[in-house]
Order: sequence, then structure tokens, then C-alpha cells
Amino acid sequence: QVQLVESGGGLVQAGGSLRLSCAASGRTFSNYGMAWFRQAPGKEREFVAAITGSSSRRYYADSMKGRFTISRDNAKNTVYLQMDTLKPEDTAVYYCAATGFGGVVTTTARLYDYWGQGTQVTVSS
Repeated sequence: QVQLVESGGGLVQAGGSLRLSCAASGRTFSNYGMAWFRQAPGKEREFVAAITGSSSRRYYADSMKGRFTISRDNAKNTVYLQMDTLKPEDTAVYYCAATGFGGVVTTTARLYDYWGQGTQVTVSS
């Protein structure tokens, strides 16, 4: 089992920045590929970014490229999502997720075995 706990969400003005953190516990963190997804009210869950266990590869949804950065610190069992130049349409609950396929990045939610409880990000215009 892997337990994931997100933090760092909040209210920010458009153009601002936030850094989300996701602390993991339970298994060898570096064996897991990690990702961030988000879900806005009335919308389906959406892939945001993913990173392999060794940080060798990262992948972003098109709308986040250049604005969001995913990273991880395996010594701290933590994955991060730095979000810059935030827009009102980035408002959503953000979830981190872990997959046992540590060597790949995938946008497919069903391949992630573990999920956090989510953290709310609200961007005001």
C-alpha cells in the first residue's frame, strides 16, 4: 500500500503561482511513477503531468506546458507540482497518483493504483 497526502492548495490571483506537494508513505517511493490529475466542478478528471521514478522522463498536458513543472525528491518521498502563470480555468481539485510502472509516464488514470485525497486550487480573475 502507498498512502498519498497532498498539500499546498489555496486561493491565488490569476498570474500567480502555487506549489503543490504530495507526500508518500508505505513502499519504496522511487519504484513508482507519479502524476498529478485535476478535476473541476462538472468536468471529468484531467491529466496534468507525470514523472518517472528516477525523474528521467516527464510529460505534461499541452495546456500546462511551460507553466507547470513536476518534480520529485525521492529522499523525501515527495512529488511536487510548481504552477506558474495560473489562470482561472486552472481552478480544480488536484490529485496526486502513483503507479507501479515506475519507468514510464502515462496519462491513463486507470493505470494509477494509489490516489491522494486532493487539494483545492482556486484561481481568481
